[in-house]
Amino acid sequence: MHVDIEALNQQIYADSAIVEKINNETSKVIVGQGNMIERLMLGLLSKGHVLLEGLPGLAKTLAIKTLSNAIDAKYSRIQFTPDLLPADIIGTMIYNPGKNDFSVRKGPVFANFVLADEINRAPAKVQSALLEAMQERQVTIGTESFKLEEPFLVLATQNPIEQEGTYPLPEAQVDRFMLKVKVDYPNQEEEREIIRRNLTLDGFGTVKPVVKPAEIIKARESVRKIYMDEKIEQYILDIVFASRNPGEYGLKHLGLLINYGGSPRASINLALAAKAYAFLKRRGYVIPEDVRNVCHDVMRHRIGLTYEAEAENITQEDIINKILDTVEVP
Repeated sequence: MHVDIEALNQQIYADSAIVEKINNETSKVIVGQGNMIERLMLGLLSKGHVLLEGLPGLAKTLAIKTLSNAIDAKYSRIQFTPDLLPADIIGTMIYNPGKNDFSVRKGPVFANFVLADEINRAPAKVQSALLEAMQERQVTIGTESFKLEEPFLVLATQNPIEQEGTYPLPEAQVDRFMLKVKVDYPNQEEEREIIRRNLTLDGFGTVKPVVKPAEIIKARESVRKIYMDEKIEQYILDIVFASRNPGEYGLKHLGLLINYGGSPRASINLALAAKAYAFLKRRGYVIPEDVRNVCHDVMRHRIGLTYEAEAENITQEDIINKILDTVEVP
């Protein structure tokens, strides 16, 4: 199949102008954290959900709220707590005595951007109610099913797991998140700017809607059109298969450290995220560097470690780095 790369490049360059608009708008409020905003955009453009992991106070909630304001989209926040019920998320049937019937009251999941704050604080039944909505993009209340409006993006935050009173997400549920992003502290310059903005009365600009939800849906179609060569496809497959059968890629020593490797969702999401990253860089084709750039966020929650790895303090990051260093780059 012949692809006119030049024409495709021009089309993607024109379509990706919205990225700059969104970045300019979000930077009025968010200082630093460029990687986190970029990852939220990757999820948004490739129809994938994002799990943010980091300590409190790192602007995770602020980032998602700012992004939804810039996109003129409906935003809702659910604070997960141990006493939450599935109905608190998806909604419930309310009895109306005047009419002697039941009506549907929709829950906060009916929004474009849903922030699930501290998702690991709620029990499994509540987590799975949200994850069903993420997977099926619809919700059933009583006997009726309701489609969720696009764009629909769930951003879940969790504090690092070693805290009491948390319910770690099971592997099968974590796998439904396209990306797991580690959020880090800002550097000194950025933190100085954060202090200054917080000390002045009008330190933070107001974010105006600069993009319509329909434009995001159109951008998603453009992302799918981005050209990916067979060699890049093979590179993605090699990375994922090396996490499953490290011995076949000259990484026999990793066999004792990996309990299980990336699922087929890892391959799909690696390809999608690489295309979305090329779109952010305003390019009509994927290069190996795009795959390498998104690889940690796509793979880190899809590799299970053995007790040996944990005993030796080896992390998923270390394993991904070894795979990327070993697998041949096209």
